[in-house]
Amino acid sequence: MRRIWNQKKTDVEAQRLKPKGSPSRIRLQKDMSELEPASDTDIAFPDASDPTRFNVIYRPAQGYYEGGEFRFTFEITDSFPHDAPKVLCSQTIYHPNIDVEGHVCLNVLREDWNPVLNIQSVIFGLKMLFLEPNPEDPLNKEAALLMIENKTRFARVVRESMRGEKIGGVSYQNVMDPKWKVKHLGA
Repeated sequence: MRRIWNQKKTDVEAQRLKPKGSPSRIRLQKDMSELEPASDTDIAFPDASDPTRFNVIYRPAQGYYEGGEFRFTFEITDSFPHDAPKVLCSQTIYHPNIDVEGHVCLNVLREDWNPVLNIQSVIFGLKMLFLEPNPEDPLNKEAALLMIENKTRFARVVRESMRGEKIGGVSYQNVMDPKWKVKHLGA
């Protein structure tokens, strides 16, 4: 009887330790469980049954983009972690490293990606793009040139675009965080 009980216990333990899903999903589960909570960042799953597609919402507390609420969609493919996640900005924003279609120019999503990097690394990279945009590696060449030539005017254009104004024939989305507006502008 004791042997049967021990075997049953071993079988239950083996089943518990058995990986659930594909290698990419197992790695994604690990990455998501290790995310460090941050007050300026939220993660949302539009479809709870699909953990490979999620949104990251980032609210910078300083820099050109302070007061904005920026949304990114992440898609994890079956080749993750050998290939980087696919990341798009889901809003039209004025940024040297993000084009109007939402493509993001971030080295860890391209040539610097390697399997030891994780979702936290990508989120950190996105945050750095808002704290220190890189006009030397642009997707939006107009924004990059303006940032290089006239930082004051660049800052003004960023604020106008964040309020949803039209700039250079492009209609930008209002990305102002309502909580920030109340706290800082009394609006």
